[in-house]
Parts: sequence; C-alpha cells; structure tokens
Amino acid sequence: MTRKAQYLLALYIEGHRSSSPVSPGRLAERLDRSPSAATEMLQRLAADDLLTHEPYEGSTLTEAGRERARELHETYVVLSWFFRTVLELDEHEREAMEIAPLLRPAVAERLLELVSEDLDDVDADGASILPLQRNERE
Repeated sequence: MTRKAQYLLALYIEGHRSSSPVSPGRLAERLDRSPSAATEMLQRLAADDLLTHEPYEGSTLTEAGRERARELHETYVVLSWFFRTVLELDEHEREAMEIAPLLRPAVAERLLELVSEDLDDVDADGASILPLQRNERE
C-alpha cells in the first residue's frame, strides 16, 4: 500500500493547493513519476473506491480516500516540519512524502510530542537548546 498511499497523499495535497480534479500529470510531477505510471495507479485506486478518475479530466478523492489521505497528511506534516526545522533537510517535503506512508499515526504523534517537549527546554540564559528556536530568535 506504500505507493498507493503516496498517491493518495499527493492527491490530497494537490487537491488543496488547487482545484479538483487533479490531473495525472500534476501527480506525476509531484511524485517524480511518468504520467502513464500515475494514470495506472489512479486507476487502481479508483478500483479500490478511494478516488474517482475521469480520463482527460483528473481524479478526486472519495470520502474513504479523503479519510485515509487526511491521516497520511497529518503524519506528512509532522515529518516535513521535523525534517525541515530540526534536521534542516533541503528535501524535507520529498522525504516526508516517502516516509509518511510507512509510519503509523501513533508514531508521528509520539514524535510530535517528543519534539514539542524539547521545544520547551531552554538553558538558563533563555536561549533555546534546539537549533530551531535559536534560528527563530535570530
């Protein structure tokens, strides 16, 4: 389900960034795939009732697809934020897109809890221990 989950997540993100339906070309570009590979996967997801796919028009998530994609998106946001602000990765969105389908939502929630706890830690001078907060104050 990992590849399928990446497409659901990409469709969810693209659907929020612009109007639906989302074309296979936009998904292919976001996921660095060929348009034909994107179309094939969209057809599979449509067969699973996770989206509706209209040739030459694009795809829209069904309620079941939207629910699954919403869960993936929550994990994606936590990972993307962590990769960008804590690990300072340039490709934070791409990395989060690859890893989000692999994590259970509970793992992402725990990661967020741990990082949030660390964000509250400051040294005696009031300076942050984490690079994230040091950079925000500069």
